[in-house]
Amino acid sequence: MAHVVVLGAGIGGMSAAYELRGTLGPEPAITVIGDGDLFSFTPSNPWVAVGWRKPTDVQIPVFGYLAKKKIAFDGAGADKVEPERNRVLLRDGRHVDYDILVIATGPRLAFDEISGLGPDAGFTQSVCTTPHAAAAWDAYQAFLENPGPIVIGAAPGASCFGPAYEFAMILDADLRKRKLRDKVPMTYVTPEPYIGHMGLGGVGDSRGLMESEFRQRHIQWVVNAKISEVRDGEMDVTEIGDDGQPKKTHKLPFRYSMVLPAFTGVSAVRQAEGLCNPRGFILIDKHQRNPTYPNIYSLGVCVAIPPVEATPVPTGAPKTGFMIESMVTAVAHNIRADLKGEIAAAEATWNAICLADMGDTGAAFVALPQMPPRNVTWAKVGKWVHLAKIAFEKYFLMKMKSGNTEPVYEKYVLKLLGILRTR
Repeated sequence: MAHVVVLGAGIGGMSAAYELRGTLGPEPAITVIGDGDLFSFTPSNPWVAVGWRKPTDVQIPVFGYLAKKKIAFDGAGADKVEPERNRVLLRDGRHVDYDILVIATGPRLAFDEISGLGPDAGFTQSVCTTPHAAAAWDAYQAFLENPGPIVIGAAPGASCFGPAYEFAMILDADLRKRKLRDKVPMTYVTPEPYIGHMGLGGVGDSRGLMESEFRQRHIQWVVNAKISEVRDGEMDVTEIGDDGQPKKTHKLPFRYSMVLPAFTGVSAVRQAEGLCNPRGFILIDKHQRNPTYPNIYSLGVCVAIPPVEATPVPTGAPKTGFMIESMVTAVAHNIRADLKGEIAAAEATWNAICLADMGDTGAAFVALPQMPPRNVTWAKVGKWVHLAKIAFEKYFLMKMKSGNTEPVYEKYVLKLLGILRTR
């Protein structure tokens, strides 16, 4: 019996495991390799960072739920993928052999690329993981005792800007509820060439929409921004001109800061020649398959895709949300074809649909497809987005417990957005 191994137990990995079981039936054997035994719903991390959620609200132990679908789980974590030997070395010295490997590890958080960045060895917070968000909540509580300037944003090379926008808006809403907003100057720092670029070259009137939201909330911004160093309470930022040359320097004081880092591939996949690009992201063809190792597929944030456009300060393209769900479906269908000896022809739609919470309202961004020119592109703000994001959290955690692969929520949301979903 064939053995399919899914490397990663996050949104992409768990979804892939359930979709594979639903698509392939009771055989083959499926094993998920995770880093620890908890699944975290990462889109809720901004809420965790302001105390609107507890970590236990957005995490579930995965072993029992996977077992109900006859999916094995190993939480030892991967040390190294050896594609020439068809196996994954685990951190405890064991190894897992595979016939087909699905890499869905998510990214490595490259805080080390900027001195002083990050929650572990630096002076900024993060919402990239639930433990980081919990630490950000601890720091925020201390901040509330002595409020002052806040700097929120993203480092050069960042590719998922939604959480930074969300967190800036959520902090604004939370501080207003606490009657402290007047004591807190806020600045948003980003490598994007303009507010609302989102790594997508803009989506509809996202620029005008987001600039309007920032003005209404008294959030200042610095675009084409290159963070060069972070010290305790101060950040060095260089504003780059359209010609690529330094235009203006800023020394931004802060009492609290959350900055999203650039991503790279995780160390476990970077040693194999032909598997990754120079940043460690998995190389794939249009069927999500690695060109060098045809029995390896990949999906989610860990895949290599080019930026939508060149920008004065490097930005990446997002690879999250509904786009991951599309990749999961394509991978499952192609693996089924592989096992039947048929041609793997399924392709992901690569549509970008983002629901961004703003604390008391929200913004929806739709780019179909992600790369321009597009068939559909627009952005809208409304209370309904905030409510839809809350509903999605509850739905997805339930989905991770039940293993149900029927995309009920996705269908309703796409209908609400005026988009028909095909599957």
